[in-house]
Amino acid sequence: MKKLFITSLIFSILGIASCDRPDCNNENPIFEINPPESKVYKEELIRQLESIDRSQLTYRLQEYDEKDGKESLYFHVQGEGLCAILHLKMTHWDKLETVREKKGVSYQGAEFTDLNFEIEEDSSSTEFIYKTFDRIID
Repeated sequence: MKKLFITSLIFSILGIASCDRPDCNNENPIFEINPPESKVYKEELIRQLESIDRSQLTYRLQEYDEKDGKESLYFHVQGEGLCAILHLKMTHWDKLETVREKKGVSYQGAEFTDLNFEIEEDSSSTEFIYKTFDRIID
């Protein structure tokens, strides 16, 4: 009985740990002192994304947000020395209808593979806009 309990406990701990993202140590002061919604943060993220192999990045959902009727998702972006938050503007919810319905709650920490977005910039703002993704690894 004790052996069964210990085995169950180990599998429970492994199950919980599998949803956690790997440690991410940010060394970029721009990411440390600015919010992910700011233009300076987004411009630095673009600069970083242009200098690395984006296919090596992982995107894990951090949270759903709605302000003034505008919806967005926040993702932890990690890999190739990058450790940042992606503030993703949602103009449509193709393939993400359930995430929207649940306001991201049951998807926090889930990895979104091959997350695609476009970047719109002008003198006053920079936006990352959701296009699509391949699949969710929970």
